[in-house]
Amino acid sequence: MLEIDIISVHPGMFRGFLEESIVARAVKKGLCRIRMRDLRDYTHDKHRKVDDKPYGGGPGMLMACPPWFEAVESVLSENGGKRSRIVMTSPAGVRFDQRMAAEFSKEEHLVFMCGHYEGFDKRIETLATDLVSIGDFVMTGGELAAAAMVDATVRLLPSAIGGGMAAIADESFGASGLLEHPQYTHPPEFRGMKVPEVLLSGDHAKIERWRKAEALEATRKAGRR
Repeated sequence: MLEIDIISVHPGMFRGFLEESIVARAVKKGLCRIRMRDLRDYTHDKHRKVDDKPYGGGPGMLMACPPWFEAVESVLSENGGKRSRIVMTSPAGVRFDQRMAAEFSKEEHLVFMCGHYEGFDKRIETLATDLVSIGDFVMTGGELAAAAMVDATVRLLPSAIGGGMAAIADESFGASGLLEHPQYTHPPEFRGMKVPEVLLSGDHAKIERWRKAEALEATRKAGRR
């Protein structure tokens, strides 16, 4: 079972996400366990302060070392000897993709460190095994980035998705590196838009060739190849 710990100053942001859809079902099936950790629980002052002014001046506040080191060390002490991969959300990190989601899904224990404010004191990076970004843009915190990575990872766990591993075998960004081919369902015609005749032909070899060609074209148009 994959163990996931998410450390954040806003753990409530994950409540609906963790209680709905595929992630919730995966937890209920016992495929993974997800624990929220409030970073403020690892402070020792009455204001539960997790940030401070940057040395040298500058705008905003930085996340301070003490609560982060205590939080991560506490989580690791409770993991029962499992191998842990500690992911810090960072605009300077490696770009998250499907390959990384697949790697994460095979881990024993994932820890997500959600940044906030102007970012982390640089020394906090020493706690992380991975610095990861979900794109070249800035958000107010790392919570949504962590949620995206958890969702992409959990759905790859065996039997998390209806239809089993076959349901994700030919998805976009899978082993082929291609975007997924177009798909259609009933009715065969809707508002003048028709399902391609090849998909109604029953010729599986022809359908497979069409799907591959369409996947290549979609990938080309998106500039992915």
